[in-house]
Amino acid sequence: MEATAEITAAVKSVPALRFPEFEGEWQSKKIGELCKVKHGFAFKGEYFSDNGPYIVLTPGNFNPEGGFRYQGEKEKYYVSDDFPKDYILEEGDLLTVMTEQAVGLIGSALIVPKSGLFLHNQRLGLFQVNQDVERKFLAYYMATEYLRTEFSRTAAGTKVRHTSPQKIEGISVQIPSLDEQKIISDFLSSVTDKIQQLSKKKELLEKYKKGAMQQIFSQQIRFKDDNGSDFPEWEDKKLVEVAKRVTQKNKSNDVNFVLTNSATQGIVSQQEYFDKDIANQENLEGYYVVDVDDFIYNPRISATAPVGPIKRNKLVKGVMSPLYTVFRFENRNLEFLEFFFETTAWHKYMKSIANYGARHDRMSITNEDFLKLPIPQPCKEEQKKITEFLTAVDNKLNYTSKQLEQAQQFKKGLLQQLFV
Repeated sequence: MEATAEITAAVKSVPALRFPEFEGEWQSKKIGELCKVKHGFAFKGEYFSDNGPYIVLTPGNFNPEGGFRYQGEKEKYYVSDDFPKDYILEEGDLLTVMTEQAVGLIGSALIVPKSGLFLHNQRLGLFQVNQDVERKFLAYYMATEYLRTEFSRTAAGTKVRHTSPQKIEGISVQIPSLDEQKIISDFLSSVTDKIQQLSKKKELLEKYKKGAMQQIFSQQIRFKDDNGSDFPEWEDKKLVEVAKRVTQKNKSNDVNFVLTNSATQGIVSQQEYFDKDIANQENLEGYYVVDVDDFIYNPRISATAPVGPIKRNKLVKGVMSPLYTVFRFENRNLEFLEFFFETTAWHKYMKSIANYGARHDRMSITNEDFLKLPIPQPCKEEQKKITEFLTAVDNKLNYTSKQLEQAQQFKKGLLQQLFV
């Protein structure tokens, strides 16, 4: 993914990074000189169905990373022919979001992947380009910080901000020759393809890990010893039999690093997670002291943690709110236990003891019931094999995630340097 481009002098209408076969300044144009922006059709909701001949594209079809995405069960299909046929989209058509929503920022770009399947509604704009501009070039241009800012600037409204075709057509852009546009588009497309491949690989590894863990901890998959013989049957022990609850208070107030338990990020600094201090730094005496390798249960439920997350503290010694339950294992395979708490194998028990008359966003569970949580206990040798296997999968996943992040940052840098 190395660019065969050269750094040029910082000139207003020349990009910082340029392919060596091109020179001269780019031309300043209004988007309206390059294309007409056309509103989508106001499709009638009573004709929407769970299936049908056409998918009505919405801002939800715009992938935040760029490109098209299916919405699965949220997809809206149109089953009537009661609409102008020029709203049927063709492969390669370029769309943008014209209404600000949680998904799909104003000015986001989408290239239609197939012909004849999609319609675009009134919240989207279609770019009908002329012979002076390539759709893909314009799509990549729209991902730059400059054009994102310009599109947002054209929007108005109080509760929901909107823009219009006329306002978009009035935005100024700098355009090179068609040959240079094509080379820039092809190069960025190769980077985008690599990002999509890595993103798909990461998704598949995540699904594989999740499936493998569920099968391992439900004992559908069993490991064998080095001689090919079966390991002993697993035991179930109560949490109180293999761990002790930590209730040491920060009475001297000498520990002031406040931790929090995030369902997606694990144990993290509260200040960094919330971008501010939530706890009163001068009065942490009632907080629990949490050592490295302690496990913490957070009763707050979410889509990613339907009974609340249990995470291992791998950060630093700190303190946590007494709303959390802190417990510590002695002489146990902590990695094995950490993988167990990543599964849903323990969720059924938690739901069986929860008091659902409490707050809807928290599990209400007594400490006594929580400490009866069944913990699987294979023999130490099988625990080691399970841990080694899942750690190898984790290493592949982390390496792929790092590659994906680097490719995304590489593309972001290119977008800022290849355009004026």
